[in-house]
Amino acid sequence: MREVFVEKRQNLLRIALKENDELVECFAHEDSTSPQIGEIYKARVKNIIPGINSIFLDIGLEKEAYMYYSDELKRRGIKKGEELLVEVLKEPLGNKGAKVSNKVSILGKLMVLTLGDEGITLSKRITQLEHRQNLTTFIKPIRGIGIVFRTEAANATKEELVEELNSLLEKKDALERKLKYSKNIGKIKSNSLIYRFFEELDDKKTKVISDDKYFLDIIQDLVKSKENFEFKFYEDKRTLFDYYCIEKEIIKLRHKKVNLPCGGYIVIDKTEAMYVIDVNSGKNTKARDFNKTIYQTNLEAAKEVGRQIRLRNLSGIIVVDFIDMRDELQKLPVIKTLKKSLEADKGNVKIFPFTELDLVQISRKRTGKSIYEYLEEPCKKCKSNGFLLKLSYIETLISNEIIKCSNENSIKDFYIEIDKNYEDDIKGDLVRFLKNIDGLDKEIYLNFVHDIEGYRVEPLIFSNQKENYQKYKIKTIEKV
Repeated sequence: MREVFVEKRQNLLRIALKENDELVECFAHEDSTSPQIGEIYKARVKNIIPGINSIFLDIGLEKEAYMYYSDELKRRGIKKGEELLVEVLKEPLGNKGAKVSNKVSILGKLMVLTLGDEGITLSKRITQLEHRQNLTTFIKPIRGIGIVFRTEAANATKEELVEELNSLLEKKDALERKLKYSKNIGKIKSNSLIYRFFEELDDKKTKVISDDKYFLDIIQDLVKSKENFEFKFYEDKRTLFDYYCIEKEIIKLRHKKVNLPCGGYIVIDKTEAMYVIDVNSGKNTKARDFNKTIYQTNLEAAKEVGRQIRLRNLSGIIVVDFIDMRDELQKLPVIKTLKKSLEADKGNVKIFPFTELDLVQISRKRTGKSIYEYLEEPCKKCKSNGFLLKLSYIETLISNEIIKCSNENSIKDFYIEIDKNYEDDIKGDLVRFLKNIDGLDKEIYLNFVHDIEGYRVEPLIFSNQKENYQKYKIKTIEKV
C-alpha cells in the first residue's frame, strides 16, 4: 500500500511517500519570497546583452532574473521594456538571480501545454502505435502552443482529453489576462508543492495522513476524481514525521555511506560539479565465484542508487562508479535495474550506457532543493567549509523527544547535550530555544559539548541524576 504523509510546521511544508512501508521520496518547501522552480512571473526586459546571449529581467524582486537570448527571441525582435510571461527554471544561487524561460508550461494530468511553442509530442513511454495514432487524431495542433501528451494519456478517452485541453486553455487565457491587465511586475502563479505532488499521483490505493486540516481539504479536492484514497487527520503534539518514524529515516540521509543487503555499500559524495556515487563490495566476499559477487553487489547498488537519488532529491550530473564487471553481459541487467528504480521520475532523468571505465552517467532535472539544503547550514566557525544540522531542525527533534517522554512517563526534567557550535545562537535567545523545544514549563539542564552529532536528550528520573547535572540547570530567571 502507498502512504503519503503531509506535515506543516511554521514556514515549512514536507511530504513523504512510502511504498510498502519503505520511504521512497521526501519533499520540502519553505514559505519564501524567493522564486521557486515552476512559478510564473510577469517580467519586464531590463537589459539585453548579445555578447553573452543573455537577457536580464525585472520580476519584482531585488535580484534580476536572466534567460537565454535564443535565436527565436532574436528573430522576434524582443526589446528592452517589453513585458512577458516567464517560468522559473532554476532558483537563485549566490549572487545570481533566478534562471527563467519564456516557454511557460501549464501542467495537466494527461498533457502539458507550453506557451510560445508549437507541435504535438508524445511521452516515450507511450509505445503502442494505436495509442500514438489515436492521440494525434483526437487533438489537433494549436498555433503558438506546444502540446505534450503524458504517459497517462495513452488510456484516456477522447472526451477526457478534450475536457482537459479546454481546462488548460482556460488557465492559459487567465495567465495572458494577468500579463495584459496587471499593473505590477511579479509572481502571478505559485507552484505549490501540494498541487504538483498530488496531480502526479495515479489511482493506486493510497492513505493520506496530514496534520493540517486546510491542506487535507485541498488534497481531498485534488484527488476527488480518483478512487482508492483514504484520509486521516493527525493532531498529536509530536510532529507527524517523528510519530511515524520518518524523521529517523531522514536523518540517515546525512550519512554518505549506505549499506546494501549483500554486505556491500555505496558512498555518496558531492563535488562542485556533480554527485559521485561509489559502489564497494565491502563484506560481500564469501562467495567463491568473484564475478557473481560483483554482479550481485552491482545489482543491489543499482536499485539503491535510484532510491537514494529520489530520496535525497539529487540533481544535475550524477556519476556512478560500479565495480568493474569482466562479463559484458552483466551490464545490461544492472542498467535495467537502475532505470526501473528511477522510472517513477517521469522524464526527469536520463541514464547513459556504461563507459569503458564502468562508469554510468545520470542527468537529472532539478526539481526543488536537495534534502541537504533543508537539513543543513554552513558552519560559522569553519567559514562554511563544513555543514551542521540547522538549529531549527535540532530544536524540532529535541522537542519531539521531550513531548514523547512527558506524555508517556510524565517526566519534567531533562538533561540536554548539544554541539558547542550552537552555543552562541542558543544563549543569544535562550527563551526562544526553550519555547521551541517545549521546555518553558520543564526543568532543563543544558550542556554544550564537542564531538557530538547534533544533540543528546536524557530524561532525569532520579534525584542523584539531577544532582550530578546541577551546574547545567537553567535558572528560572533565565527563562524570563
